[in-house]
Amino acid sequence: MSDKPKLFVPSSWSRRRFLRNSATFAAAGVASGVSGFPFINKLPVRAQDAPLKFCQFYAPGGQVKPQVDWFEKMVADWNDSHEQKVELEFVPNKEYINGPKLATAFASGQGPDIFIISPGDFLRYYNGGVLQDLTPYIDEKARADFPESVLATRMVDGKIYGLPMEVEPMAMYYSVKAFEDAGLNENDVPKTWDELLELGKKLTTPERYGLLFQTAPGYYQNFTWYPFLWQGGGEFQGADGKSAFDSPATVQALKFWQDAVNSGAAPRQVLGNGANDSVANLASGYCAIQNVGIWAIAQLKNNAKDFPYGVFRLPTPANGKYVTVGGGWAFVANAKGRNPEAAGQFCAWALASTEQGSVDRVATWCTEAKSDMPPRDSALKAREAAFGEGMIGKFARDIHPGTRAEPRVPPEVYKIISDAIQQTMQGGADPQATASAASQQLDAYLASYSGAPLL
Repeated sequence: MSDKPKLFVPSSWSRRRFLRNSATFAAAGVASGVSGFPFINKLPVRAQDAPLKFCQFYAPGGQVKPQVDWFEKMVADWNDSHEQKVELEFVPNKEYINGPKLATAFASGQGPDIFIISPGDFLRYYNGGVLQDLTPYIDEKARADFPESVLATRMVDGKIYGLPMEVEPMAMYYSVKAFEDAGLNENDVPKTWDELLELGKKLTTPERYGLLFQTAPGYYQNFTWYPFLWQGGGEFQGADGKSAFDSPATVQALKFWQDAVNSGAAPRQVLGNGANDSVANLASGYCAIQNVGIWAIAQLKNNAKDFPYGVFRLPTPANGKYVTVGGGWAFVANAKGRNPEAAGQFCAWALASTEQGSVDRVATWCTEAKSDMPPRDSALKAREAAFGEGMIGKFARDIHPGTRAEPRVPPEVYKIISDAIQQTMQGGADPQATASAASQQLDAYLASYSGAPLL
Protein backbone atom coordinates (compact mmCIF):
# COMPACT_ATOMS: atom_id res chain seq x y z
CA MET A 1 0.00 0.00 0.00
CA SER A 2 1.33 3.41 -0.90
CA ASP A 3 1.38 5.96 1.90
CA LYS A 4 1.04 8.82 -0.52
CA PRO A 5 -2.34 10.59 -0.66
CA LYS A 6 -4.27 10.25 -3.89
CA LEU A 7 -4.57 13.39 -5.93
CA PHE A 8 -7.57 14.51 -7.95
CA VAL A 9 -6.87 17.49 -10.18
CA PRO A 10 -10.15 19.28 -10.92
CA SER A 11 -11.19 21.66 -13.62
CA SER A 12 -11.00 25.43 -13.07
CA TRP A 13 -12.83 26.81 -10.06
CA SER A 14 -15.86 29.03 -10.47
CA ARG A 15 -16.79 31.03 -7.35
CA ARG A 16 -20.16 31.91 -8.85
CA ARG A 17 -20.89 28.24 -9.43
CA PHE A 18 -19.85 27.39 -5.87
CA LEU A 19 -22.06 30.04 -4.37
CA ARG A 20 -24.98 28.96 -6.50
CA ASN A 21 -24.59 25.28 -5.69
CA SER A 22 -23.76 25.74 -2.03
CA ALA A 23 -26.87 27.81 -1.44
CA THR A 24 -28.72 24.51 -1.61
CA PHE A 25 -26.72 23.31 1.37
CA ALA A 26 -26.84 26.48 3.44
CA ALA A 27 -29.61 25.32 5.73
CA ALA A 28 -27.95 21.96 6.32
CA GLY A 29 -24.63 23.66 7.00
CA VAL A 30 -26.21 25.79 9.67
CA ALA A 31 -27.97 22.79 11.17
CA SER A 32 -25.07 20.36 11.31
CA GLY A 33 -21.87 22.11 10.32
CA VAL A 34 -21.13 19.50 7.63
CA SER A 35 -22.53 20.81 4.36
CA GLY A 36 -21.47 23.67 2.17
CA PHE A 37 -22.69 27.20 2.72
CA PRO A 38 -22.39 30.52 0.92
CA PHE A 39 -19.86 33.06 2.12
CA ILE A 40 -20.99 36.66 2.18
CA ASN A 41 -18.37 39.25 1.26
CA LYS A 42 -20.02 42.28 2.78
CA LEU A 43 -19.16 42.55 6.46
CA PRO A 44 -20.76 44.78 9.06
CA VAL A 45 -18.68 47.85 9.80
CA ARG A 46 -16.60 47.61 12.96
CA ALA A 47 -14.88 50.38 14.83
CA GLN A 48 -11.38 50.95 13.49
CA ASP A 49 -9.85 50.08 16.83
CA ALA A 50 -11.84 46.86 17.26
CA PRO A 51 -9.66 43.82 17.94
CA LEU A 52 -9.50 40.95 15.48
CA LYS A 53 -11.57 38.00 16.66
CA PHE A 54 -9.68 34.71 17.04
CA CYS A 55 -12.26 31.91 17.22
CA GLN A 56 -11.17 28.52 18.66
CA PHE A 57 -12.08 25.98 21.35
CA TYR A 58 -9.14 26.30 23.75
CA ALA A 59 -9.40 29.64 25.53
CA PRO A 60 -10.46 31.42 27.58
CA GLY A 61 -13.01 28.78 28.59
CA GLY A 62 -11.16 25.54 27.83
CA GLN A 63 -10.89 22.52 30.12
CA VAL A 64 -7.08 22.23 30.19
CA LYS A 65 -5.47 25.13 32.05
CA PRO A 66 -2.01 25.03 30.39
CA GLN A 67 -3.73 25.28 26.99
CA VAL A 68 -5.80 28.25 28.14
CA ASP A 69 -2.63 29.87 29.47
CA TRP A 70 -0.74 29.26 26.21
CA PHE A 71 -3.39 30.94 24.07
CA GLU A 72 -3.81 33.85 26.45
CA LYS A 73 -0.04 34.44 26.64
CA MET A 74 0.32 34.26 22.85
CA VAL A 75 -2.37 36.90 22.33
CA ALA A 76 -1.02 39.07 25.13
CA ASP A 77 2.48 38.95 23.62
CA TRP A 78 1.12 39.97 20.23
CA ASN A 79 -0.99 42.78 21.68
CA ASP A 80 1.99 44.13 23.61
CA SER A 81 3.97 44.59 20.41
CA HIS A 82 1.42 45.32 17.66
CA GLU A 83 -1.01 48.12 16.99
CA GLN A 84 -3.74 45.82 15.67
CA LYS A 85 -5.04 43.92 18.69
CA VAL A 86 -6.39 40.36 18.77
CA GLU A 87 -9.11 39.01 21.06
CA LEU A 88 -9.85 35.37 21.83
CA GLU A 89 -13.36 34.10 21.16
CA PHE A 90 -14.09 30.74 22.78
CA VAL A 91 -16.48 28.13 21.35
CA PRO A 92 -16.75 24.76 23.16
CA ASN A 93 -15.03 21.91 21.33
CA LYS A 94 -18.17 19.92 20.58
CA GLU A 95 -19.93 22.99 19.22
CA TYR A 96 -16.90 24.17 17.25
CA ILE A 97 -16.36 20.86 15.44
CA ASN A 98 -19.93 19.79 14.70
CA GLY A 99 -22.14 22.69 15.75
CA PRO A 100 -23.58 25.52 13.66
CA LYS A 101 -21.84 28.57 15.13
CA LEU A 102 -18.88 28.88 12.75
CA ALA A 103 -20.94 27.99 9.68
CA THR A 104 -23.66 30.42 10.69
CA ALA A 105 -21.13 33.21 11.25
CA PHE A 106 -19.62 32.85 7.77
CA ALA A 107 -22.99 32.42 6.09
CA SER A 108 -24.09 35.73 7.62
CA GLY A 109 -20.86 37.52 6.73
CA GLN A 110 -19.61 37.70 10.30
CA GLY A 111 -16.92 35.05 10.28
CA PRO A 112 -14.00 35.46 12.69
CA ASP A 113 -10.82 37.17 11.51
CA ILE A 114 -8.65 34.28 12.67
CA PHE A 115 -9.76 30.72 13.37
CA ILE A 116 -8.50 27.15 13.39
CA ILE A 117 -9.41 24.32 11.01
CA SER A 118 -8.43 20.71 10.51
CA PRO A 119 -7.34 19.34 7.11
CA GLY A 120 -10.68 17.53 6.90
CA ASP A 121 -12.57 20.83 6.67
CA PHE A 122 -9.98 22.83 4.70
CA LEU A 123 -11.78 22.67 1.34
CA ARG A 124 -15.03 24.06 2.71
CA TYR A 125 -13.28 27.33 3.51
CA TYR A 126 -10.74 27.39 0.70
CA ASN A 127 -13.34 26.68 -1.99
CA GLY A 128 -15.56 29.28 -0.34
CA GLY A 129 -12.89 31.92 -0.97
CA VAL A 130 -12.38 32.99 2.63
CA LEU A 131 -8.84 31.76 3.35
CA GLN A 132 -6.10 34.37 3.22
CA ASP A 133 -2.89 33.39 1.43
CA LEU A 134 -0.30 33.29 4.23
CA THR A 135 2.71 32.74 1.97
CA PRO A 136 3.78 36.42 1.82
CA TYR A 137 4.14 36.54 5.60
CA ILE A 138 6.38 33.47 5.91
CA ASP A 139 10.15 33.64 5.53
CA GLU A 140 11.61 30.97 3.22
CA LYS A 141 13.81 29.68 6.03
CA ALA A 142 10.77 29.28 8.27
CA ARG A 143 8.84 27.56 5.51
CA ALA A 144 11.64 25.03 5.07
CA ASP A 145 11.33 24.25 8.78
CA PHE A 146 7.94 22.63 8.12
CA PRO A 147 8.14 19.17 6.46
CA GLU A 148 6.28 19.19 3.16
CA SER A 149 4.03 16.37 4.33
CA VAL A 150 2.82 18.57 7.19
CA LEU A 151 2.01 21.57 4.99
CA ALA A 152 0.63 19.71 1.95
CA THR A 153 -3.01 19.55 3.03
CA ARG A 154 -2.96 23.29 3.77
CA MET A 155 -1.52 24.30 0.41
CA VAL A 156 -2.95 24.98 -3.05
CA ASP A 157 -0.80 25.76 -6.09
CA GLY A 158 2.27 26.17 -3.92
CA LYS A 159 0.63 28.73 -1.63
CA ILE A 160 0.09 28.21 2.10
CA TYR A 161 -3.39 28.87 3.49
CA GLY A 162 -3.05 27.31 6.93
CA LEU A 163 -0.22 26.99 9.46
CA PRO A 164 -0.29 23.82 11.57
CA MET A 165 0.28 24.07 15.28
CA GLU A 166 0.66 20.31 15.82
CA VAL A 167 0.60 16.80 14.38
CA GLU A 168 -1.72 14.39 16.20
CA PRO A 169 -1.39 10.65 15.54
CA MET A 170 -4.05 8.24 16.78
CA ALA A 171 -3.46 5.21 19.02
CA MET A 172 -5.21 2.94 21.52
CA TYR A 173 -5.15 3.83 25.24
CA TYR A 174 -5.96 1.30 27.93
CA SER A 175 -6.72 1.29 31.64
CA VAL A 176 -3.98 -0.49 33.58
CA LYS A 177 -6.46 -1.36 36.33
CA ALA A 178 -8.92 -2.90 33.85
CA PHE A 179 -6.08 -5.00 32.44
CA GLU A 180 -4.90 -6.08 35.88
CA ASP A 181 -8.42 -7.00 36.98
CA ALA A 182 -8.60 -9.31 33.95
CA GLY A 183 -5.17 -10.80 34.67
CA LEU A 184 -3.53 -8.93 31.78
CA ASN A 185 -0.50 -6.67 31.39
CA GLU A 186 1.31 -4.72 28.68
CA ASN A 187 2.46 -7.96 27.06
CA ASP A 188 -1.17 -8.75 26.24
CA VAL A 189 -1.86 -5.73 24.05
CA PRO A 190 -3.46 -6.87 20.77
CA LYS A 191 -1.66 -6.67 17.45
CA THR A 192 -4.54 -7.61 15.13
CA TRP A 193 -8.16 -6.51 14.73
CA ASP A 194 -9.38 -9.96 15.76
CA GLU A 195 -7.28 -9.87 18.91
CA LEU A 196 -8.53 -6.37 19.72
CA LEU A 197 -12.15 -7.41 19.34
CA GLU A 198 -11.67 -10.53 21.47
CA LEU A 199 -9.88 -8.52 24.15
CA GLY A 200 -12.65 -5.91 24.03
CA LYS A 201 -15.21 -8.62 24.73
CA LYS A 202 -13.12 -10.01 27.58
CA LEU A 203 -12.80 -6.59 29.21
CA THR A 204 -16.52 -5.82 28.90
CA THR A 205 -18.47 -5.98 32.16
CA PRO A 206 -21.99 -4.88 33.17
CA GLU A 207 -20.45 -1.55 34.25
CA ARG A 208 -17.86 -1.02 31.53
CA TYR A 209 -17.32 -1.39 27.80
CA GLY A 210 -14.16 -3.11 26.70
CA LEU A 211 -13.53 -0.94 23.65
CA LEU A 212 -14.54 2.51 22.41
CA PHE A 213 -14.58 4.17 18.99
CA GLN A 214 -16.23 7.46 18.05
CA THR A 215 -19.95 6.86 17.51
CA ALA A 216 -21.30 10.29 16.56
CA PRO A 217 -21.13 11.47 12.94
CA GLY A 218 -18.71 14.28 12.24
CA TYR A 219 -15.32 15.09 10.80
CA TYR A 220 -13.69 13.57 13.85
CA GLN A 221 -15.35 10.19 13.32
CA ASN A 222 -14.19 10.09 9.70
CA PHE A 223 -10.70 11.10 10.83
CA THR A 224 -10.51 8.22 13.32
CA TRP A 225 -11.89 5.67 10.84
CA TYR A 226 -9.48 6.40 7.96
CA PRO A 227 -6.57 4.33 9.35
CA PHE A 228 -8.73 1.21 9.39
CA LEU A 229 -9.50 1.80 5.70
CA TRP A 230 -5.84 2.43 4.85
CA GLN A 231 -4.46 -0.53 6.80
CA GLY A 232 -6.11 -2.92 4.35
CA GLY A 233 -4.89 -0.94 1.34
CA GLY A 234 -8.12 1.02 0.86
CA GLU A 235 -8.67 4.54 -0.44
CA PHE A 236 -11.77 6.65 -0.99
CA GLN A 237 -10.40 7.92 -4.32
CA GLY A 238 -8.13 6.36 -6.92
CA ALA A 239 -5.29 7.91 -8.91
CA ASP A 240 -7.72 8.34 -11.82
CA GLY A 241 -9.86 10.71 -9.73
CA LYS A 242 -12.72 8.22 -9.48
CA SER A 243 -14.10 6.57 -6.38
CA ALA A 244 -12.12 3.66 -4.95
CA PHE A 245 -14.50 3.17 -2.04
CA ASP A 246 -16.08 -0.07 -3.26
CA SER A 247 -13.24 -2.34 -2.17
CA PRO A 248 -12.58 -5.26 0.20
CA ALA A 249 -10.57 -2.88 2.41
CA THR A 250 -13.57 -0.55 2.80
CA VAL A 251 -15.91 -3.42 3.54
CA GLN A 252 -13.69 -4.95 6.22
CA ALA A 253 -13.11 -1.56 7.90
CA LEU A 254 -16.85 -0.86 8.04
CA LYS A 255 -17.52 -4.38 9.29
CA PHE A 256 -14.86 -4.17 12.01
CA TRP A 257 -16.46 -1.13 13.65
CA GLN A 258 -19.89 -2.70 13.17
CA ASP A 259 -18.74 -5.94 14.83
CA ALA A 260 -17.32 -3.99 17.79
CA VAL A 261 -20.74 -2.46 18.46
CA ASN A 262 -22.85 -5.54 17.62
CA SER A 263 -20.76 -7.73 19.92
CA GLY A 264 -21.49 -5.43 22.84
CA ALA A 265 -17.79 -4.70 23.35
CA ALA A 266 -18.15 -1.09 22.16
CA PRO A 267 -20.90 1.42 23.01
CA ARG A 268 -23.30 3.22 20.68
CA GLN A 269 -22.79 6.41 22.65
CA VAL A 270 -19.73 8.07 24.13
CA LEU A 271 -19.44 10.45 27.06
CA GLY A 272 -18.18 13.98 27.61
CA ASN A 273 -17.06 15.89 24.53
CA GLY A 274 -16.94 12.69 22.49
CA ALA A 275 -14.42 9.95 21.78
CA ASN A 276 -11.66 12.58 21.77
CA ASP A 277 -12.28 13.00 25.52
CA SER A 278 -10.15 10.47 27.42
CA VAL A 279 -11.08 11.71 30.88
CA ALA A 280 -14.84 11.27 30.46
CA ASN A 281 -14.55 7.87 28.81
CA LEU A 282 -11.36 6.00 29.77
CA ALA A 283 -10.43 7.54 33.11
CA SER A 284 -14.05 7.47 34.31
CA GLY A 285 -14.19 3.70 33.82
CA TYR A 286 -16.76 3.87 31.01
CA CYS A 287 -14.39 1.87 28.78
CA ALA A 288 -11.20 -0.18 29.19
CA ILE A 289 -9.63 0.67 25.81
CA GLN A 290 -10.19 3.90 23.87
CA ASN A 291 -9.24 4.90 20.34
CA VAL A 292 -7.90 8.44 20.84
CA GLY A 293 -5.00 10.66 19.84
CA ILE A 294 -1.76 11.89 21.33
CA TRP A 295 -3.54 14.87 22.94
CA ALA A 296 -5.02 12.51 25.55
CA ILE A 297 -1.64 12.49 27.32
CA ALA A 298 -2.18 16.13 28.30
CA GLN A 299 -5.86 15.54 29.10
CA LEU A 300 -5.04 12.77 31.54
CA LYS A 301 -2.04 14.56 33.03
CA ASN A 302 -4.07 17.66 33.81
CA ASN A 303 -7.49 16.25 34.66
CA ALA A 304 -6.90 12.64 35.78
CA LYS A 305 -3.29 12.69 36.98
CA ASP A 306 -3.64 9.63 39.23
CA PHE A 307 -5.13 7.42 36.49
CA PRO A 308 -2.67 4.70 35.36
CA TYR A 309 -2.84 3.94 31.65
CA GLY A 310 -0.89 2.48 28.77
CA VAL A 311 -0.76 3.12 25.04
CA PHE A 312 -0.33 0.84 22.05
CA ARG A 313 -0.43 1.44 18.34
CA LEU A 314 -3.44 0.60 16.21
CA PRO A 315 -3.76 -3.13 15.52
CA THR A 316 -3.92 -4.23 11.89
CA PRO A 317 -6.14 -6.59 9.89
CA ALA A 318 -4.87 -9.92 8.61
CA ASN A 319 -2.21 -9.23 5.95
CA GLY A 320 -2.57 -5.50 6.64
CA LYS A 321 0.06 -2.81 7.11
CA TYR A 322 0.37 -0.53 10.11
CA VAL A 323 -0.64 3.06 9.50
CA THR A 324 -2.22 5.72 11.68
CA VAL A 325 -3.69 9.10 10.86
CA GLY A 326 -2.10 12.37 11.87
CA GLY A 327 -4.46 15.26 12.25
CA GLY A 328 -3.81 18.60 13.81
CA TRP A 329 -5.32 22.05 13.82
CA ALA A 330 -3.97 25.00 11.85
CA PHE A 331 -4.26 28.77 12.21
CA VAL A 332 -6.02 30.42 9.26
CA ALA A 333 -6.95 34.02 8.46
CA ASN A 334 -10.21 35.26 7.01
CA ALA A 335 -9.55 36.87 3.61
CA LYS A 336 -12.89 38.70 3.93
CA GLY A 337 -12.29 39.90 7.47
CA ARG A 338 -11.72 43.43 8.72
CA ASN A 339 -7.93 43.30 8.43
CA PRO A 340 -6.75 40.22 6.49
CA GLU A 341 -3.17 41.54 6.36
CA ALA A 342 -2.86 41.78 10.14
CA ALA A 343 -4.64 38.44 10.58
CA GLY A 344 -2.19 36.78 8.21
CA GLN A 345 0.76 38.41 9.95
CA PHE A 346 -0.52 37.16 13.30
CA CYS A 347 -0.69 33.55 12.08
CA ALA A 348 2.87 33.69 10.74
CA TRP A 349 4.20 35.50 13.80
CA ALA A 350 2.61 32.96 16.12
CA LEU A 351 3.65 29.72 14.43
CA ALA A 352 5.97 30.31 11.47
CA SER A 353 8.48 33.00 12.31
CA THR A 354 12.24 32.46 12.37
CA GLU A 355 12.33 34.25 15.72
CA GLN A 356 13.13 32.01 18.66
CA GLY A 357 9.90 33.06 20.34
CA SER A 358 7.88 31.47 17.56
CA VAL A 359 9.89 28.23 17.69
CA ASP A 360 9.56 28.10 21.47
CA ARG A 361 5.85 28.79 21.22
CA VAL A 362 5.30 25.73 19.01
CA ALA A 363 7.61 23.58 21.15
CA THR A 364 5.84 24.64 24.34
CA TRP A 365 2.43 23.90 22.86
CA CYS A 366 3.46 20.38 21.87
CA THR A 367 5.21 19.42 25.10
CA GLU A 368 3.78 21.49 27.96
CA ALA A 369 0.41 22.99 27.05
CA LYS A 370 -0.74 20.01 25.04
CA SER A 371 0.92 16.74 23.99
CA ASP A 372 1.58 16.59 20.26
CA MET A 373 4.23 15.91 17.69
CA PRO A 374 5.60 19.27 16.50
CA PRO A 375 5.00 20.47 12.91
CA ARG A 376 8.41 22.21 12.80
CA ASP A 377 11.82 20.52 12.79
CA SER A 378 13.30 23.26 14.98
CA ALA A 379 10.59 22.75 17.62
CA LEU A 380 11.36 19.02 17.70
CA LYS A 381 15.05 19.77 18.15
CA ALA A 382 14.33 22.33 20.86
CA ARG A 383 12.53 19.69 22.95
CA GLU A 384 14.44 16.62 21.84
CA ALA A 385 14.73 15.30 25.39
CA ALA A 386 10.98 15.57 25.99
CA PHE A 387 10.23 13.50 22.90
CA GLY A 388 12.52 10.76 24.11
CA GLU A 389 10.77 9.89 27.36
CA GLY A 390 7.41 8.92 28.83
CA MET A 391 4.24 8.45 26.84
CA ILE A 392 5.07 11.14 24.31
CA GLY A 393 8.37 9.34 23.76
CA LYS A 394 6.43 6.17 22.98
CA PHE A 395 4.40 8.08 20.42
CA ALA A 396 7.56 9.50 18.87
CA ARG A 397 9.28 6.11 18.64
CA ASP A 398 6.51 3.61 18.00
CA ILE A 399 3.33 5.31 16.82
CA HIS A 400 4.19 8.48 14.91
CA PRO A 401 6.47 6.80 12.30
CA GLY A 402 3.37 5.23 10.74
CA THR A 403 1.52 8.52 10.43
CA ARG A 404 -0.31 9.54 7.27
CA ALA A 405 -1.84 12.99 6.94
CA GLU A 406 -5.57 13.46 7.47
CA PRO A 407 -7.31 13.76 4.08
CA ARG A 408 -8.89 17.01 2.96
CA VAL A 409 -12.22 16.59 1.25
CA PRO A 410 -15.22 18.76 0.35
CA PRO A 411 -18.20 18.59 2.72
CA GLU A 412 -20.12 16.43 0.24
CA VAL A 413 -17.40 13.75 0.21
CA TYR A 414 -17.11 13.86 3.97
CA LYS A 415 -20.88 13.34 4.26
CA ILE A 416 -20.97 10.32 1.93
CA ILE A 417 -18.22 8.58 3.94
CA SER A 418 -19.80 9.62 7.24
CA ASP A 419 -23.17 8.20 6.20
CA ALA A 420 -21.54 4.88 5.28
CA ILE A 421 -19.89 4.63 8.71
CA GLN A 422 -23.12 5.51 10.51
CA GLN A 423 -25.32 3.19 8.45
CA THR A 424 -23.11 0.20 9.19
CA MET A 425 -21.91 0.96 12.72
CA GLN A 426 -25.15 2.27 14.16
CA GLY A 427 -27.79 1.13 11.67
CA GLY A 428 -26.67 -2.44 11.04
CA ALA A 429 -26.54 -2.03 7.26
CA ASP A 430 -24.65 -4.55 5.14
CA PRO A 431 -21.05 -3.29 4.73
CA GLN A 432 -20.68 -4.46 1.13
CA ALA A 433 -23.95 -2.95 -0.05
CA THR A 434 -23.19 0.25 1.83
CA ALA A 435 -19.70 0.54 0.33
CA SER A 436 -21.07 0.00 -3.18
CA ALA A 437 -23.81 2.60 -2.78
CA ALA A 438 -21.43 5.13 -1.26
CA SER A 439 -18.95 4.57 -4.07
CA GLN A 440 -21.61 5.35 -6.66
CA GLN A 441 -22.42 8.57 -4.82
CA LEU A 442 -18.76 9.51 -4.70
CA ASP A 443 -18.33 8.89 -8.43
CA ALA A 444 -21.35 11.04 -9.23
CA TYR A 445 -20.01 13.90 -7.11
CA LEU A 446 -16.38 13.67 -8.20
CA ALA A 447 -17.36 13.72 -11.87
CA SER A 448 -18.61 17.28 -11.52
CA TYR A 449 -16.40 18.59 -8.72
CA SER A 450 -14.67 21.91 -9.30
CA GLY A 451 -12.36 23.10 -6.58
CA ALA A 452 -8.92 22.63 -5.08
CA PRO A 453 -7.51 19.11 -5.30
CA LEU A 454 -8.63 16.47 -2.85
CA LEU A 455 -5.66 15.08 -0.90
